[in-house]
Amino acid sequence: MAIYRFRVTFEDYEDVYREIDMPSKSTFLDMHEEIHKTTGYATDTSSSFYVSNDQWKKGTEIAFKPTQRKKEAEVLLMENIRLSKFIDDPHQKFYYVYNFDRPYDFQVELIKILKEEAGKEYPALFKSVGQVPKTMTAANFPVSDAVEEDEFVEEDDTQYGVDDEDELDGFDSEDEDEEGEGEEEREGSSNGYEDEY
Repeated sequence: MAIYRFRVTFEDYEDVYREIDMPSKSTFLDMHEEIHKTTGYATDTSSSFYVSNDQWKKGTEIAFKPTQRKKEAEVLLMENIRLSKFIDDPHQKFYYVYNFDRPYDFQVELIKILKEEAGKEYPALFKSVGQVPKTMTAANFPVSDAVEEDEFVEEDDTQYGVDDEDELDGFDSEDEDEEGEGEEEREGSSNGYEDEY
């Protein structure tokens, strides 16, 4: 049996990646679960693999826990599709979106096709580099409801500045008066100092 070695890289954290050996008969759900054994993220979250080209352009979607709209469009399901069905290139790429509510994007690339080693258990983690970022949770990122946002947008922001030109003129004239007085005081005090010395 062929073994596929995939490099799974966080799109926004290129120095964090995992290399995972997957049997060719494995499903995409098996790979989804194996990826998250190495990250510690929950596996029961809506996610999708996309068959990709060399530029990581998304093609056919293979989903886990798809939305009703995707179901109606007859999206392929991870649990039903074997990896081998979409491996037609020795460097096959898959774009992987984990957790559509607060997504992380991964680039999954086939880097080697190996022969099964006798006595070795698969799937297997071959290499682990870097520490994965902590998952984003609702507690860390509170979401306000739309009504509050609308009220905030509609607030009149004129209270934050002076809009009346007369008021601005008033401020200028006060400053000028103070400056004039200040000069007279300084002149007086400087004469005082001269007298003392």
